[in-house]
Amino acid sequence: MKRYVGKRLLSSIPILIGISFLSFILINLSESDPAEVALRVNEITPTDEAVAEMREELELDKSFFGQYWTWISNSVQGDFGNSYINGKPVMDEMKRAIPATLWLAFVSFVIIVIVSTVAAIICTIYEGRFIDRMIRWIVFIGEAMPSFWIGLLLMWLLAVKLNLFPTSGMESPLSVVLPAVTLSFAYISTYVRLLRNNMVQSKHEYYIVYAEARGLKKVTILKHMFRNSIQSSITALGMSIPKLIAGTVIIENIFAWPGVGRLCVTAIFNHDYPIIQAYVFLMAVLFVTCNLLVDIITAALDPRTREGI
Repeated sequence: MKRYVGKRLLSSIPILIGISFLSFILINLSESDPAEVALRVNEITPTDEAVAEMREELELDKSFFGQYWTWISNSVQGDFGNSYINGKPVMDEMKRAIPATLWLAFVSFVIIVIVSTVAAIICTIYEGRFIDRMIRWIVFIGEAMPSFWIGLLLMWLLAVKLNLFPTSGMESPLSVVLPAVTLSFAYISTYVRLLRNNMVQSKHEYYIVYAEARGLKKVTILKHMFRNSIQSSITALGMSIPKLIAGTVIIENIFAWPGVGRLCVTAIFNHDYPIIQAYVFLMAVLFVTCNLLVDIITAALDPRTREGI
């Protein structure tokens, strides 16, 4: 296990270096001069002297790799520079927005786990019957619908017509319900199908036939089926954590949720490159870290995945 973990950690290093490099060159892919952009967003006339001073202030007068080394050295210490809009440290802006995104992702994760598990178990118990077909039909429709359309429908029905939930912002504890349900809808569709198919397949395994022959209770047999069918779902669910955090961009803008997704979209419209770079870099690191943790947990639960290491 130690050898496996060590190899996975070493393999993550070049990936993280590549991510940092791609995040950095975002600022060089733009047709606009970052120094000129920084001046314009602060309503300063971009004269040659002002642009030169700003380039020196932003350290854009250094060589490409000199700029990269400075940026990555500061980023490792949590310093992503200052926002072009308000001049505040980018990390402070991220810290202000991250709690809202984490809360939204956490509530969505809880909804996904509970609803997916219950729906999959019901489908397995009533395999081939009306309730099984109805749930799978709802799952299919839910996966086919775009998340922004689901969000608008929920807002129209539950907020505007029935006045059950706030339409936007973080006005009350109930404000998280609509964006969380919208965000979790597509994931629920995926995990219901995945867990349901694994459990239905387990029903025909020899250990289930033997358990039924022994006269074990249906609840006990169902527990065995669930335990042996959940491993692939755990792996996929673990990789959904970074997707939930990074995939809140559309949802946060629909419901005016003050998270990092909305902060990134605002930065894109304002050409606030430091915030865009920080967002891309942090989300990519989050994906790599979660992928590493899921692989380690899977290897600990199933030694067969460590074969050949």
